Amino acid sequence: MSESELGAFLRARREGLTPDRVGLPVGPRRRTPGLRRAEVATLSGVSVDYLTRLEQGRDRNPSPQVLAALADALLLSVGERVQLRNLSKAAAGMGALCPGGQPPEWEVAPTMRALLERLADTPAVLLNRVGDVVAHTRAYACLAGPVGLVEGGAPNRVWFLFTDERARRAYPDWERVADEWVAVLRAGSSREDPHLVRLVEELEVVAGAAFVDRMGDAPVVPRRTGVERLVHPRAGELRLSYEVLDAGGQQLVVYLPSDEATEVALEDLVRSHGGGLRAVSG
Repeated sequence: MSESELGAFLRARREGLTPDRVGLPVGPRRRTPGLRRAEVATLSGVSVDYLTRLEQGRDRNPSPQVLAALADALLLSVGERVQLRNLSKAAAGMGALCPGGQPPEWEVAPTMRALLERLADTPAVLLNRVGDVVAHTRAYACLAGPVGLVEGGAPNRVWFLFTDERARRAYPDWERVADEWVAVLRAGSSREDPHLVRLVEELEVVAGAAFVDRMGDAPVVPRRTGVERLVHPRAGELRLSYEVLDAGGQQLVVYLPSDEATEVALEDLVRSHGGGLRAVSG
């Protein structure tokens, strides 16, 4: 990661935060989106000049106190704070906080297994930090299986999205989904993580510019909730609300119908195949 990624992250988070969320008046004249630098400086106690140098990549080594103050001012979540610290350490040439030397987590914890069992009739998938599918409910298999997302012994959702021609048919908003999934991939690991490096090098060759350009863009904070459109071979177009939950080096993604037609279609799919949990051997 270059030092500019730290600045881009701070700028993107500042511009994505509305004044009302931090108790500031919106005001009639705002030429730029989100908060002004002066407003973040006031909230954090960091000078405007120093914040400008950070955003422009002219300072690469902010102190932990400065990072904590900016994280508080920008209302960063725990995951976003880890990403901020990783970007800062990478900009300064130090190792990141994520366990890059450790292999991605493949074990399904007992509590997670119990949760997935309770979600038997709900599409839910457990992913490790590089996007490998660790486990999923059979309801998820009903949803994602026919489009090819869980094929093979160790499916990876980013690999599927960029290398399988079925992915563009399955996701009408492919460009937006690709942006989001790459953002999740980048936020989960340091660029020095050898397991991420291996995946990135393979995708750079196989997927080409569609993947390379996204990896080269300024880092963004992945969304924790949203709506995806999925075209299912049997059920047609589905509108799925999703929620992302952190689970100690893994992420649980739970899908729910966002409209009545999708709810009926999902019920039909699950009813015809049954529920349960499927672990994927890593």
